[in-house]
Amino acid sequence: MRQIGIVMALAATLVATGLDAAPPPRKVPYWASIAAGDALMRTGPGRNYPAKWRYRRPALPVRVVQVHESWRRVRDPDGVEGWMASVLLSAERSGIVTRRVAALRSAPDLTSRVRWRVGSGVIGRIRHCAQGWCEFKVKERSGYVETAALWGLDAGETID
Repeated sequence: MRQIGIVMALAATLVATGLDAAPPPRKVPYWASIAAGDALMRTGPGRNYPAKWRYRRPALPVRVVQVHESWRRVRDPDGVEGWMASVLLSAERSGIVTRRVAALRSAPDLTSRVRWRVGSGVIGRIRHCAQGWCEFKVKERSGYVETAALWGLDAGETID
């Protein structure tokens, strides 16, 4: 009985300090990214459901469309939907380039210098988005990209 009390106290401490595995519930739908280097998408919300897809692309953006306990129903950039354990997801925003080639510019406008070019399928971290532009970081390189070239944010969304 004492062991059960210790386990419950530890769980309460983890939740109170924010160290629990599942992020707090958010208004659905919302954007997330895959945090793990090897993540399974399942047919239902539990480990007893068969895996239907294995992801090996950390930071891949996903759209969370449903929440069930510590499981999230997600949609990937190709439109595939399934369930992932919340511990496999991160709140850090990322995007994937959907155009054949997208320019990363030195400032958020079409007349600014092109610093880098990135191809379709490139994943990067999304930072500060406003008025149709996002700061986009790919490894150690960054620049501003048009939001229309990315999947991983809502149309007209502003990110501080």
